[in-house]
Amino acid sequence: MPFGYVSPEQVMKDRADYARKGIARGRSVLVTTYVDGILFVAENPSSALHKVSEIYDRIAFAAVGKYNEFENLRQAGVRIADLRGYSYDRTDVTGRMLANTYAQVLGTIFTTESKPYEVEITVAEVGETAVGDQLYRLTYDGSVADEQSYVAMGGNAEAVSSRMQQDHRDGMALGEALALGVAALSTADGEQRTLTAAQLEVAVLDRQRPRRKFRRLLDAQLEQLLSS
Repeated sequence: MPFGYVSPEQVMKDRADYARKGIARGRSVLVTTYVDGILFVAENPSSALHKVSEIYDRIAFAAVGKYNEFENLRQAGVRIADLRGYSYDRTDVTGRMLANTYAQVLGTIFTTESKPYEVEITVAEVGETAVGDQLYRLTYDGSVADEQSYVAMGGNAEAVSSRMQQDHRDGMALGEALALGVAALSTADGEQRTLTAAQLEVAVLDRQRPRRKFRRLLDAQLEQLLSS
């Protein structure tokens, strides 16, 4: 065996450990369904660096990890969606198509580049009815999971998922879903913190809106919803 040989299995393991550690340092993001669409709640005090963004008419993107890396992915997704919608039809741009494209990109980076992307992302598409809502979770190695009802990402994902599993139900109103999401994100190491509107980034894919379904909820709206 040559000196310094490292097995492919060990290389992949080291890359996976490296990516997971980077993701775990990030503040959590929650994506969950509610009666009129899909809600995004992120712990993010920055008003300029977004973790949640619109991709296309019915599709949005949420991410944790290294900002510059998931911002590159977001921009690529917007370009791909615009090109496909222009070349064919707007209805041909789907969350599944974008999730598969991101999976290929992340998988290639993980196996061929010297450093994997330290990111975890969710691609969400709102349907005409709740049955058509889609949540796709993608990890650093290109793995894709078709999730139901909610997705939690980031360093506190396990605790957030546990709270959501306990209290989430289908058909929640926006205010109820937001309150649950904030309560879930506030759970850290078994202790309950208090997150204010200024510490949150919140957006929705609202199926009741005309063509473009994405909108952000500003501080005043958040405070009103949380107080009610």
